[in-house]
Formats: sequence, structure tokens, C-alpha cells
Amino acid sequence: MAAIACLSSSAVAALGVSQRIGLGFECSSSQQQQQTEASCSNRSSSFVLQKSWQRCGGRDQQRQDGGGEYPFLETPTSRGTSGGVPVFVMLPLDSVNMNNTLNRRRALNASLMALKSAGVEGVMLDVWWGIVERDGPRIYNWSAYKELIDLVRSHGLKVQAVMSFHKCGGNVGDSCTVPLPPWVMEEVERNPDLVYTDKAGRRNPEYLSLGCDTLPVLKGRSPVQVYTDFMRSFRDTFANLLGDVIIEIQCGLGPAGELRYPSYPESEGKWRFPGIGEFQCYDKYMLASLKANAHALGKPHWGLGGPHDAGHYNQWPEDTSFFSRDGSWKSDYGQFFMEWYSEMLLAHGERVLAAATGVFCGTGAIVSGKVAGIHWHYGTRSHAAELTAGYYNTRTRDGYAPIAQMFAKHGVTLNFTCIEMRDFEQPSDALCCPESLVRQVAVATRKAGIRMAGENALPRFDKYAHDQVVSKSRLRMNEMGDTDGEFEPMCAFTFLRMGENLFYSENWRQFVPFVRHMEEGRTFQPWEEEAHSAETHVHATGPLVQEAASLMYH
Repeated sequence: MAAIACLSSSAVAALGVSQRIGLGFECSSSQQQQQTEASCSNRSSSFVLQKSWQRCGGRDQQRQDGGGEYPFLETPTSRGTSGGVPVFVMLPLDSVNMNNTLNRRRALNASLMALKSAGVEGVMLDVWWGIVERDGPRIYNWSAYKELIDLVRSHGLKVQAVMSFHKCGGNVGDSCTVPLPPWVMEEVERNPDLVYTDKAGRRNPEYLSLGCDTLPVLKGRSPVQVYTDFMRSFRDTFANLLGDVIIEIQCGLGPAGELRYPSYPESEGKWRFPGIGEFQCYDKYMLASLKANAHALGKPHWGLGGPHDAGHYNQWPEDTSFFSRDGSWKSDYGQFFMEWYSEMLLAHGERVLAAATGVFCGTGAIVSGKVAGIHWHYGTRSHAAELTAGYYNTRTRDGYAPIAQMFAKHGVTLNFTCIEMRDFEQPSDALCCPESLVRQVAVATRKAGIRMAGENALPRFDKYAHDQVVSKSRLRMNEMGDTDGEFEPMCAFTFLRMGENLFYSENWRQFVPFVRHMEEGRTFQPWEEEAHSAETHVHATGPLVQEAASLMYH
């Protein structure tokens, strides 16, 4: 417990200074390799020095180093300020099944051929921890992923590989179940506090609690060490493809791969949209950290647990005393708790991203991380749904600037969702503001000097969603709203998701010109002018697309 208290105390020292974690916990490789990876990580940390913000007197101020916008930084997919945005497509979640074999190979082959014909840059695939390291600690089976990546390469497509350290199943769009490795779940059964816990004591086995990040709870290794060893094995296995075929490593950081707490779990009917969610800080490791920090401030009664008046998963902000307009989220206690809760999440992100950038340094592949697009109740003062997820973002406090700054320390691309959404399409009573949220995150990444990539949060195949993505991908926005200014666009957009619906004739007819507009960097949508061209392409690839749709269905 002393180690926990020491860790968390430094994480929340001064109520707002992010903890800086190195790679001193490495234990599974040679000392020389460890030093090389740590050196790479330290070099990536210096990325931010000339263009980040510095925290001064409790306020974030942009560094005055002679420049406004950050300079153009080359990446494997960058096109320049006036260039296009490459489009990737997510593969089905079960492309590799629990038997570690390739699912529907014929369907994948036909689908990849169709994507290539449409001008798609590449695909995103989940590399499931629960499949690869299923047989035991450090026993990795990459056979199915070798076959899958080789198939993708044969079609001339690139790969975004997601290091998926979470469970699949229980989130929006999850079409299959991939649990954490059995040997990990055995440890969870012996010690249920290894996973996130809500105030009612309900455990969530979707992702290991960040409270035990650095503790040797997995057969002598810490979770971060286990993640690092997994990534190192991936690097060594696919070394000849990194930077050429595998151009991006998206590092899983939490549930659904996102840097957040599992505050809105759909599994077992706990949560439904647009509920505010619940704080996930009731495992013994998180509680020990909270207690230590409360004692350090001379407020021991603040460390007994999370807010007692924060309501339940499916309530609304005004239903609670904590999140209401002038609720206790604004009190000294509320600010203390939210600083601690959000800083613990930032420290977790920093630990894992430091490990990832160390492992993949020098490979030619960029590293990215994903942040969730929690747009409901954004129009309220407290932004309750964001707070329970760990984003300390309110009407008076920017919660995304610290996240962008942390990403910038390691030169990591920030991937953000809900790019396809428009405000008026959402339930008005839930005060959803996806467009304002995207703008806030875009400004935060620009000021931090890092790349921003995008995804659609929900499957959409219609013209209106495509229009919105094309428009927002240019990132022509500032604090005041949309602008005609010339900014560097997103470095990539990943489309959710490949499946039979994508290849239905009408959907495919919309998708083909969308990809071309993105690739060409267009800011207008001459859909009628391209109707003939798109129709010609659809007709020419008709048999291939029909085969893909049929095989994906079966």
C-alpha cells in the first residue's frame, strides 16, 4: 500500500501536474534493449518542448517561441495543408476468431479487392490480447495475424494495427466476444479488485483497473509490463513490415481501446444512452490512492469514496446533487475528486504510451491513441458524462488540452470519434453537441502540436454523414467556430466498418465518391457531377462487390 500511496500522491501533487512515468519497470528483455526503448521514449517526450503549452500559475499558456501554428510534420499518411485525407476501413471485429484462425477468408479477399478499387488507403484491424496470448504468459501465437496482414499486403493496402488490451463484447457495435486471456481472468477471479468497480460493487472485466498498473499482479508482472511485452513481441514478429505495410500502431488505453474509464457499460443493461454513467473508482487500488491523496491534503474524509450524490448510470445531470447546474462538482471536494480521477487516467495513458513509443521507436510506424467522443450532456455546465469517463471538461475548464499535451510528450497522434455527427441529429433534450466537441478537441491538438485522426462513432452509409466527415476532416475551425482559415487536415480517417452493409449497392454508390473526395482534399461535394463516374465504377465492380456482400453475410 505504501507504493500505491507514493504513486498516487505524486500523480495528483499540486492538483493538476501530470505524473511523469518512465520505463524503469521493464523486466523481460535484455538491459541494452530496455535502454534503447527508454531512450526512444525520452526523445519522443522532448517532441513537445518547442510547441506545447506550459502550465503556469494554474493556467495553460501557449509557449512564445516565435511561431503560431505548429510546422508541417511528415507522417506516413500526411498530405500537407492542402492535401487529401487518406481513408482506412475497420475490418470486422472477428476477422480472427477465438481459435486463432482467419474468419471468412474468401469474403475478406473479395472485400479487400473492392476497397482497393475504391481508392481506400488501408484497413484497421484489432490485434486481440485475449487471442494472441491466450495460452499463457508470454506464449504468443501470431499465426492468424500473419496470414491476415499478408492478405492485406497482397492487395496493396496499408495496416493500422490496434493493440487491443480490452475485452470485446458489451459496447456499441460489438458483434462478437473476445475476453481477456484466460490466465488473466484466473487472476481476476482470485483478486476481483484487478478490474474496475462501481459504487455498488459491480465488477467490469472489460479492462484491468489502472489502479494496479505498476503492481506485479499478473504472475509477477505488472499490467503495463504485460502490455509492453505484448507490443515488443508484435514488433519483433512483424519487424520487416513496420513502417511499410504496418504504418500505424494504435495503442489500446482502456475500454473499447479508448483512454477513459468504463463509465457507460452497455453490458447487462447497466447503461443506456444518454445516461450520465458512474464513477469507476471503487476497487481497492483506486480507493487506496484516493485515500492517500486526501490524507496528503489534510482532508481524510474526502478519501472515503467517490461522490455520494453523483446518481446512477441512467440518470440525467439535473437528477443529481453533484452534476446539477450549481452542484457539488463545483465545490472544493468536487474539484479535488475530479482532479484526482482525471489525473489518474492521464498518468495511465502516459505510462502505456511511453511504453509504446519506446517499443516502436525507429520502426517507421507512428503511434496513436484513441479518445472517446462523449457528446451527450456537453451543453450542460458540468458535462456529467465526460466527468464520469475521466475527462475533467466543464463549461469553465478545458479537459482535452491536458490530454493533448500528454499525447504530445510522446509525439502520439490523437484519434477522435463522432466526426460524422451533426448537432441537430441528436436528442435535443440531452444537449448533445458533437460538433462543438470535435472543434474543442481539434483546437487542443493544434495547440499541443500533434496530429489528429478521426473515426465515425456509429455505422453510417448515407450522404449526409459522408458530407459531414469530408467537411470536418479539414479541421477548419477555431475556438469561435468554423473558419475559412487554412489548417492542416486530419492525418487519416478510419471508416466504421467493413461488412455486408457497406457493399449494398446504394451504400457502395455513396462510399466510392466519399473516398475520392477525402483523398483529393475537396472542401465541396459535387456529388451530381460525379454520379456518372461513381455509377461506372459501381457497375464495373458490381460482381466483386456482390460477392463480398454475400460472403460477408454467410
